[in-house]
Amino acid sequence: MIYQTLLLVIGLLILMSISSPSDASVDQAHDAKDSSVLSTRKSPHARIHPVPISSVRMMAGFWKPWMEANRTKGLPALLEQLEQHGVVDNFRRMSGRKAVERKGPYFSDSDLYKWMEGAAWAVASDEDAALESKLDAVIDDVAAAQRPDGYLNTFFVDDIEGQRFRNLSTEHELYCAGHLFQAAIAHYRATGKAALLKVAERFADYLVDHFGPGKIEQVDGHPEVEMALIELYRTTGRRSYLELAGFMISAQHFALRQQIGGHAVREGYIAAGAADYFAETGDEALHRALDVVWHDMSSGKVYITGGLGSRHGGEAVGNAYELPNERAYAETCAAISNAMWNFRMLGITGDGRYADMMERALYNGFLSGVSLDTAHWFYVNPLACWESYQRSAWFGCTCCPTNAVRMLASIPGYLYGTSDDGIWVHLYEDSQLEWCLSDGVKVLLTQETHYPWEGKVRLTVNPERDTEFSIHLRAPAWCSKLSVAVCGEKLSSEITNGYITISRKWKRGDNVELTMEMPVELMESDRRVAENRASAALQRGPLVYCLESTDNPGLSLRGVQISRTAKFEPRSGPELLGGVTVLAGVGTETPFEEGAPLYRPLGSLKSPEATQAQLTAIPYYAWANRGISQMEVWIPLAD
Repeated sequence: MIYQTLLLVIGLLILMSISSPSDASVDQAHDAKDSSVLSTRKSPHARIHPVPISSVRMMAGFWKPWMEANRTKGLPALLEQLEQHGVVDNFRRMSGRKAVERKGPYFSDSDLYKWMEGAAWAVASDEDAALESKLDAVIDDVAAAQRPDGYLNTFFVDDIEGQRFRNLSTEHELYCAGHLFQAAIAHYRATGKAALLKVAERFADYLVDHFGPGKIEQVDGHPEVEMALIELYRTTGRRSYLELAGFMISAQHFALRQQIGGHAVREGYIAAGAADYFAETGDEALHRALDVVWHDMSSGKVYITGGLGSRHGGEAVGNAYELPNERAYAETCAAISNAMWNFRMLGITGDGRYADMMERALYNGFLSGVSLDTAHWFYVNPLACWESYQRSAWFGCTCCPTNAVRMLASIPGYLYGTSDDGIWVHLYEDSQLEWCLSDGVKVLLTQETHYPWEGKVRLTVNPERDTEFSIHLRAPAWCSKLSVAVCGEKLSSEITNGYITISRKWKRGDNVELTMEMPVELMESDRRVAENRASAALQRGPLVYCLESTDNPGLSLRGVQISRTAKFEPRSGPELLGGVTVLAGVGTETPFEEGAPLYRPLGSLKSPEATQAQLTAIPYYAWANRGISQMEVWIPLAD
């Protein structure tokens, strides 16, 4: 009864917060200068604001090669696949430009929209006339397919055109609409062109007319449109979009649950939407609920890789401590949703624990879903593999590849943040930030580092004139010992909420040196995670490592063990897997008794003798790039 009352009270609070503002809000002028993934500059309850992607120059660091491959190989290859499988033709069919049969699942529109968003963010980082031209051509086909009343969905045509919104729980019209809105926003912010944004506004106005109290009071089975409507509100100033998003969040009772469960991607998306809604409204009940759900996730339902979703059935988050390795689902999209959720929580709180989770998901759970050539993908990301398991260039449900290309393209937007008092460095990467402080002073911040392979970061600060402001450096949770020096003078390195704040009058050429010790750690999990008992995982810095049979020839990985005191040393492999640091150590291998009974009395067979084994571990994200192999993250302990 108490729980049901709590649901009702929080739901009423959300409805009050969306109905109280005046409808007299005047639409703001569109602002194409802010190529931020999230534009929270005017959000009253956002503490940290993302910087525009176009303000960040990626240099020769970890992410730059991924982004370059994504722009030149991944995005073009995926567009070819979308063409070959009829996804683009579905729009041409709807406009009458091409006489073909519709192909693909009912939500296939969303896959093209995610590709479009990825292409737009790629153009925001690097001028690419050919890619922009392809994007413009696709936009023209999409715009031509829009119905006169603003509705746009290629599934609801011909005999079922009049059956819109007949089955929102599974046919996902609003989910597709959300991805259209996000693609339109990205394209507008990246290029200043408003053609797709006008399409999005017409469709959003159609939804406002048809959904809400006294209208259609149902929501989509797959959240996504909530984030998109709020970002569309931030772009246009039309409060009706924010109000519709609030209605949908309330109707889904997100804020009313006390634990995360169900479809992992959907859970992450609705949580992200709720965080966006809080940034605009300051609904404290919603914030408290987000805290409770985040703790439930982080304390027992997330993989060490930042992956979410332990069950193949329903692509779902399981019970607490239900984290199987070989049968892990850990969908690539779920790791992306985890990163998005935590990025938003970081923005509204300034708490580094969210940056830690975001980083874990990006470097491990997400990146494992992308091949080194960025043209092949994993949908599912197990933490152990004993059978044939390879990436694919296409899936019938291609949500993960299209999601991955947009995430890779948007990485620069996640590195830095700003607030009234200065600049925040969330992720360490060889890069430059050009920014204008709140007092109008321009600053060029240059970050030099070999992170995540090394823990040294050098920042050079070049304001156009001497000025006071703060630089907030993230102190990652994985690092137990670090030091900071400014212009050669060591500081106390006091950490508050996961960040070190350096406030001073900065002048041209000032530098900050952050040194983070990066030892190899043997990680253990809570004993309630049954599959990981008496096992350890290797981690160095933000990277989780694994053993892959390719690097350990002649060994049966299932028979490998390591000591609790095992020492693994980092070794540079410049020619291996695009240039990675591997871990080298010693363990043991105990062969299995072939032909022995499956079950037998304890001790009835003499245990084979263990032999010493030289082991090589690679970053988890890099496995399955060299043919069929076996792999494991959690390694059994010998003592």
